[in-house]
Amino acid sequence: MIRSPRVGLTLTLGSAQTLAWASSYYLPAILAVPIAKELGVSTSWVFGAFSAALLLTAVLGPSVGRWIDRQGGRGVLMASNGVLALGLGIMAVSQGLPSLILAWLVTGIGMAMGLYDAAFATLGRLLGRQARASITGVTLVAGFASTVGWPLTAWLENEWGWRVACASWALAHVLIGMPLNFSLPKVASNAVFSEADQRAPRPDRPRLTMLLLAYVFAAGWFVSTAMAAHLPRLLQESGASLSVAIAASALVGPAQVAARMGEFILLRHCHPLVAARVATTLHPLGAALLTAVGMPAAGFALLHGAGNGMMTIASGTLPLALFGPKGFGRRQGLIIAPARASQALAPLLFGLLIEQNGANALWLTALLMLGATLVLLLIRVPSQ
Repeated sequence: MIRSPRVGLTLTLGSAQTLAWASSYYLPAILAVPIAKELGVSTSWVFGAFSAALLLTAVLGPSVGRWIDRQGGRGVLMASNGVLALGLGIMAVSQGLPSLILAWLVTGIGMAMGLYDAAFATLGRLLGRQARASITGVTLVAGFASTVGWPLTAWLENEWGWRVACASWALAHVLIGMPLNFSLPKVASNAVFSEADQRAPRPDRPRLTMLLLAYVFAAGWFVSTAMAAHLPRLLQESGASLSVAIAASALVGPAQVAARMGEFILLRHCHPLVAARVATTLHPLGAALLTAVGMPAAGFALLHGAGNGMMTIASGTLPLALFGPKGFGRRQGLIIAPARASQALAPLLFGLLIEQNGANALWLTALLMLGATLVLLLIRVPSQ
């Protein structure tokens, strides 16, 4: 029996986020090939349309955050279910490249309104600085989006085809996602934050701090998306067999969830900067051990997954801790916009890098994350 309203809020929003991620971000990995085959286009066009959706998400992020700051997130998240359902519906009836691109652009609008950034801003608006535990909880629940989404999408596609898979996800947004988000608490547009939140310390140079955080998350999301797209191939380049590479890659998801649980249990009383600094060191450590020492592929996958899981939490908790909840949605959108852009470009750029350098491409991602560690060391924890 759920006793705490925050537990119910976390589970509700986490379940809605699982649906949102499974039916959008994780869709191309399963459906890109059958969509391209039936429509008579290259899979590059499918992934290109997906990248365009991610870029649109980056552009719209600050506006969505501002909307949540003013009105709360309940209405925005409910609207995201409608927009995502529309995009998936258009995708289900696409007859060629123009309609497919339109479908992904509509889906991109829904992603801007309904993925983690909007969910974190919603929690910040509802709970103020006390949102950290709920943000962690939402990422724990939604961390299983690929675990649930990939097999379900593959089953639907195998049994009835990719069009039915898209239509089924669209229906799920209407029948499941929208009611879940409807059950979230309302926030009055004229609601004010607590006195403690109003007086909370801010960084001495807030604009510089925002720029530094923008780099950290842009680097983190580039590496995360590059690994999501190319990890089995990268591990093969390092000497692993195909079966070992696939098995090792499957450990990333559990490692992410385990690291998020560890962050909640062990680091919950530390400033989020501490967790973020730890997170940014794990991928470079794994890369060095894999390429220089010959660590097993599974070890690298575990270290990378753990760091990536903690970085997801940091993208919500760190800006909230440094700047407070007032204006959090808009600020979050601005900070994360470069990360969305780098995320859109990562699969193509890192794929080209692997073709030229093989497993040594890992040194680029390692340097990006080491740079993020150094940047985080430059950010001073505000005195309480």
